[in-house]
Amino acid sequence: MAKSKRKTKNRKLLKIVSGVTFVLLLVIYFLFFSSMSKTGDKQYLLIDENDNIDSVYKKLEPLSTRHGLWTFKQLAKFTSYGDHVRTGRYLIGSSGALQTFRHLRNGSQAPVSLTLQSVRTKEDLAKNVCAKLMFTKGEFLDSLNSSDFCKKYGYTPNTVVAMFIPNTYELYWNTTVGMFLEKMQEENKKFWSFERTQKANVIGFSKEEVMTLASIVDEETDNEGEMPKIAGMYINRLRADMPLQADPTVKFALQKFEAHRIYHKWLSYDSPYNTYKYHGLPPGPIRIPSVAAIDAVLNFVHHDYLYMCAKEDFSGTHNFAKTYQEHLDNARKYAKALTERGIE
Repeated sequence: MAKSKRKTKNRKLLKIVSGVTFVLLLVIYFLFFSSMSKTGDKQYLLIDENDNIDSVYKKLEPLSTRHGLWTFKQLAKFTSYGDHVRTGRYLIGSSGALQTFRHLRNGSQAPVSLTLQSVRTKEDLAKNVCAKLMFTKGEFLDSLNSSDFCKKYGYTPNTVVAMFIPNTYELYWNTTVGMFLEKMQEENKKFWSFERTQKANVIGFSKEEVMTLASIVDEETDNEGEMPKIAGMYINRLRADMPLQADPTVKFALQKFEAHRIYHKWLSYDSPYNTYKYHGLPPGPIRIPSVAAIDAVLNFVHHDYLYMCAKEDFSGTHNFAKTYQEHLDNARKYAKALTERGIE
């Protein structure tokens, strides 16, 4: 009888221990492994050079669940994380406080997807890049406008935009300007394959000259099918030792990008980018050219055209001409169409 009572008592005790263990495991799971994100969606914590443990807590508060933040704080105190705060962009998502804490402590960042676009100016480029990375527009522009800094990568402030190839890149948010430019130089080298380099050599252009002409082609049209024909016309002009007389270069020199007409008084504006005043290519690209425009230059269409003018139907394409008189006729038709539409 006593033995039976002991067995019953042991079973009850085992049930109690099992129950307590189960509850304890649930608590541990809840505190350490349940989603830390307050919304349940992916959110990102940005830690910069000025942050300390208190500011990290403050930034975590609106992103994290209450229990997740409490657990994170206990882990931080236990491991002296406050003495080793690392900059970066960290995912606060379905992972629990333990995994999130390990990522922050080890500097295991969530990468940033940066889509580098074909843009007109360094300021536009800086806006595009610095919206995704930690360094400021001022830091970036200072570097791009520094002769010494650009020289490290084989460029000048005029040609440095030729380094950038439009594409989508994965980077870390706390990438420095120097690290970013090294990455862009590496990607540039990958882009300039043996085949592309050979095509540039056949034309007699350096890579920077290809990029410069491509930037003009890009400004002339959005029609990718017409780009090789436009490139061929400009190459004909260069080979004939004629001035390029490219309207987009005048717009760039004057920073009048939205102009529909090029006025005669603008043509004498003294700038090395004004290809009405100076022969040859301008000192550097007038925008970051698209890949389509770069390949259009490398695969330009061979023809005899020396002139072109936007079509009067505003289709975004051009009338091409072999003679100056034919070009003047095309120009008059386009000017008339502008006037009729009241476009200045």
